[in-house]
Amino acid sequence: MVNPTGSVTTGEWQFWVDRGGTFTDLVARRPDGDIVTHKLLSENPEQYEDAALQGIRDLLGLGKQDDIPAEKINAVKMGTTVATNALLERKGEPLLLVTTKGFRDSLRIGYQTRPKLFALHIELPEMLYKRVIEVEERIGANGELIRPLNADAARKSLQEAYDAGLRACAIVFMHGYRYPGHEQQVAKIAKEIGFTQISTSHETSPLMKLVSRGDTTVVDAYLSPILRRYVDRVASELGDTRLMFMQSNGGLTDARFFQGKDAILSGPAGGVVGMVQTSAMAGFTKVIGFDMGGTSTDVSHYGGEYERTFETEVAGVRMRAPMMLINTVAAGGGSILHFDGARYKVGPDSAGADPGPACYRKDGPLTVTDCNVMLGKLAPEFFPKVFGPNADEALDVDIVRERFAELSDKINAATGDNRTPEEVARGFLFIAVENMANAIKKISVQRGYDVSEYVLTSFGGAGGQHACMVADSLGMKKIMLHPYAGVLSAFGMGLADLRVLKEKAMEVALDTSALPGIGAALDGLAIDGHEEMRAQGVEEKRITIERKLHIKYQGSDTSMVVDDGPLDDIISAFEAAHRQRFGFNTPEKTMIVEAVAVEVIGAGDRINDPEMPETGAPADAKPLSRREIFVEDQWQSCPFFDRDTLPAGAKIDGPAVIVESTGTTVIEPGWQAETTRRGHLILTRVEELKRARAIGTEVDPVMLEIFNNLFMNVAEQMGTVLEKTAYSVNIKERLDFSCAVFDLNGDLIANAPHMPVNLGSMSESIKAVISKHGATMKAGDVF
Repeated sequence: MVNPTGSVTTGEWQFWVDRGGTFTDLVARRPDGDIVTHKLLSENPEQYEDAALQGIRDLLGLGKQDDIPAEKINAVKMGTTVATNALLERKGEPLLLVTTKGFRDSLRIGYQTRPKLFALHIELPEMLYKRVIEVEERIGANGELIRPLNADAARKSLQEAYDAGLRACAIVFMHGYRYPGHEQQVAKIAKEIGFTQISTSHETSPLMKLVSRGDTTVVDAYLSPILRRYVDRVASELGDTRLMFMQSNGGLTDARFFQGKDAILSGPAGGVVGMVQTSAMAGFTKVIGFDMGGTSTDVSHYGGEYERTFETEVAGVRMRAPMMLINTVAAGGGSILHFDGARYKVGPDSAGADPGPACYRKDGPLTVTDCNVMLGKLAPEFFPKVFGPNADEALDVDIVRERFAELSDKINAATGDNRTPEEVARGFLFIAVENMANAIKKISVQRGYDVSEYVLTSFGGAGGQHACMVADSLGMKKIMLHPYAGVLSAFGMGLADLRVLKEKAMEVALDTSALPGIGAALDGLAIDGHEEMRAQGVEEKRITIERKLHIKYQGSDTSMVVDDGPLDDIISAFEAAHRQRFGFNTPEKTMIVEAVAVEVIGAGDRINDPEMPETGAPADAKPLSRREIFVEDQWQSCPFFDRDTLPAGAKIDGPAVIVESTGTTVIEPGWQAETTRRGHLILTRVEELKRARAIGTEVDPVMLEIFNNLFMNVAEQMGTVLEKTAYSVNIKERLDFSCAVFDLNGDLIANAPHMPVNLGSMSESIKAVISKHGATMKAGDVF
């Protein structure tokens, strides 16, 4: 049986769940193929134990204590922040670290980077392990036995730790990623003693670099027991139902194979999958994802394949596990507005859900959301009435106007300006938009992509209010909003494939003689991955395998991921990727295959958005009402539309506002919205963008902050290229360098947050170069 969504129905329910920090979103496919959505608070202990299970009961029409009928459910696919929250709050499993003698402090020392550059009192992040055991053993870099394993001493120390109450251990030995014999022996002893969670570095992160391999193994041992308890609790209530979890790499996995190290970006990864798959339904293959919530904004890039990062730092812990490349900035609807006497600032602190923005009736501070209320873009009558003591009142516009009037008086007194409250609100909004645009530059422009060729896919509760302004800042001409934009991370769970990623360190020069060894390593990984995929119950015809190589120039630290193939193809793919990212190649340098990787994909269900029938001539959209909104420096009458009643083919010119149950979309002047037959909202810039803001000699507190951020962005991008292409360990690991922008007199304009000691003398050095070479200096010179 095939239903209108174009996917095969099983006569059973499917539930796709994103358990976020604040809200848990559910999207369910009913037995007849129709899609329904549901939203509830993630933590509400008075009402229910677990939000995901309660959401499933709600959609099935069950009571709080009723058993969930497994026979009615085909599958539950889920993303969860359980592991992320445990890491942020340091509430993982008490842990033992077992390492080579003499290296007990190597994870504490790390790379000697400073967490806060200008802090005189440095507070290092708390380590995840409670206790360390040093084991007499050492295998050299080339496999030579330097010190044999003292198994008896290891057993005695492990027993003492076990008796002290520790049940989880991480085993990280020097060069264990390549020569795992000693790690395997100690793991066997730990199992005999009774440890219930044993993570070894050669299984968790079989790659070079003791520090990040060790950290990843520690994270895995620290989080896996917490995750296992959560998975078991959900599984126990779902009976025989197929339960799958989203991994940080953007692929689902069976609940039995879900590990701590793969759970950090479980929820946001679903959003990236949802963005890519829904954009593809609309015919877009080059996409920037813009997911704006209350506290932060997640941005991502897709140009034909999922982009992953293999080195990430979360909550002060380095990890080497494949994760979706997602850049998060502290700019959301709840970001607080500040004026420091000379310039406007937005965030990074947030009003959160409690007290929330000023308009939420809980005496909260002014935020980005309040800017939109002040400008009329968020109208109280079209916003859920969930405020006040009885949770039945609308947004409070009066308090917002009052607060902005006070703020504009304060700003005008300090700066001698004469700005209206509306202009002040618009200035803050402009800064928030530029902050989000700069975040997008980091995952696109900084990596060599031209964003003007891309579509901006906007989702999350606050995305639609700012999408046109963000697109204008970046020079993008098209925006897409899916009907489920407000719950797209949950919808993405249902669209995802199962994925198994396997990696192995190589460190061999790329030439003809190395190809057989590389091929054999890839074959071995492919067999392992294929077996794991079959163990998850995936049919043979749904399985495909992709083979990848991680290649870098000898001495550098940054590898490019390219497809396996003939030698000439590998070299040209690497050079193209390197030139795109850094703007140059050095063909005289040897290319090194750092690692090989295999991705085994088990194709998921294909789901298409249903098409509305052809109706001949497009019908006109009828507005709900007209309201005054502040655009182009003045109040203008503007139509408000209900998205659910828009007919296919309807075209709406900006300025206009489209409201729906999970969000508000503001169509700025010069933009036009059109609804497609699949219910997608496509926004197109139909008038050439006019850069209205003239830059004069007067100090403008808004433009001061905008240019401060833009110059800062330039300095940060310089730093990224320097770090990624450096040969010096001091530069690429300790980050002992500085980048800054100077004016033609050698005075500092902006510096990135790099080493402060260098910045102190940098300006004098620049002035010395200018005084000596100023007369002959020309573009392209390097000193």
